[in-house]
Amino acid sequence: MKNRILIATLVIIVGFASCGKDKELVEVTIPEPEKVEKVPMGNSADVKADDEEGAFQMKGLPYAYNSLEPFIDAKTMETHYSKHHVGYCNKLNTAVKGTDLESKSIEEILKKLDMSKSDIRNNAGGYYNHNFFFEILAANGGDATDEVLEGIINDFGSYDEFKKQFSDSASKLFGSGWVWLVKDKTGKLVISTTSNQDNPLMPKAEIKGTPILALDVWEHAYYLKYQNKRKDYIDAYFNIINWKKVNEKFKAATITE
Repeated sequence: MKNRILIATLVIIVGFASCGKDKELVEVTIPEPEKVEKVPMGNSADVKADDEEGAFQMKGLPYAYNSLEPFIDAKTMETHYSKHHVGYCNKLNTAVKGTDLESKSIEEILKKLDMSKSDIRNNAGGYYNHNFFFEILAANGGDATDEVLEGIINDFGSYDEFKKQFSDSASKLFGSGWVWLVKDKTGKLVISTTSNQDNPLMPKAEIKGTPILALDVWEHAYYLKYQNKRKDYIDAYFNIINWKKVNEKFKAATITE
């Protein structure tokens, strides 16, 4: 019996030893990762309306698509401007062609808008809103200063309180739309929201007034970078506001309204 156990043990040991000898090291060549060609970034100055003689044209951006990083990425800016915004421009030109609206400014169209005409309403709103939004953005925006800061403090108590109320309005806005800071007919600064491409210039706006500041909360404005984290996008927005331009709009509204 003992001899059988000894033989079985020797067989097992020899088996393991032979397995070890059979396992030779094999040199494996790991392929180099494929080179990803970097797609060159476009230039907003190259984005033109389909009808270059149409009543409304693309204005270009006062900064490069990547200038607002890391707060808004270059791909989002390029897509937003060269796909979405130019789409509103093209459709607006089609909608007004051959009508008396061709000779009117975008502000005149919006203030006297027939709200039942959805093609004008949506595309005139989209054209104005995006021009406004892109204009009041800049790298290294900082906090509000000068006369607009005084107005904010007068009407909200502090800049921080204004920022909180504006951010809350943006977070709570259901679906697609815009958040605005407007100077109303009494001269007071008020926060308002509009759905889709509506804005405070339109006849049936809940709060009418002259826009001073705007935030686009359509998903196409932030989804590539932030996905469903709208709050992160809102927080990032306050780093890229061109308060110098906002102050110009504030002073112009004070004079003309």
